[in-house]
Amino acid sequence: MPRYILFINANADSEAGKMPSTEMLEAMTTFNESLSKAGILLAAEGLHASRYDGARVVFTSDPETNPPAVVKGPFPNPTQLVAGYWIIRAKDAEEAIGWVKKCPIREDGVVVEIRRIADMEDFGEQFTPELRERETVLRKEAEERS
Repeated sequence: MPRYILFINANADSEAGKMPSTEMLEAMTTFNESLSKAGILLAAEGLHASRYDGARVVFTSDPETNPPAVVKGPFPNPTQLVAGYWIIRAKDAEEAIGWVKKCPIREDGVVVEIRRIADMEDFGEQFTPELRERETVLRKEAEERS
């Protein structure tokens, strides 16, 4: 079954470091429990505001003469930032959309972006058997750490 990542966009409050109310945390926990009971929740995390250790690394085509630039937060335009995410398994995008519509957030302008996570098969023949094996080892190691 495909995996999807659901990004919830930041807003002025989240970028100011304002934490959700107890009522919102209760509603989000209930929502996360429903995802878990359905057997589709793989991860769910909130993110600190970009001013707390946020950084962007901007790459160039020639890192030897023009190394990547580091831009530290806070970043402008909160609606272009991610405040949190879920990773779920769903049979298709429509099922993922259906779950997002059940999210308890009731605030004008809040957006949850849904993106399918690429699996090894999606990369085609250029992702050679050797690369697949290495990726499999990395994933197993990561699972063991979590």
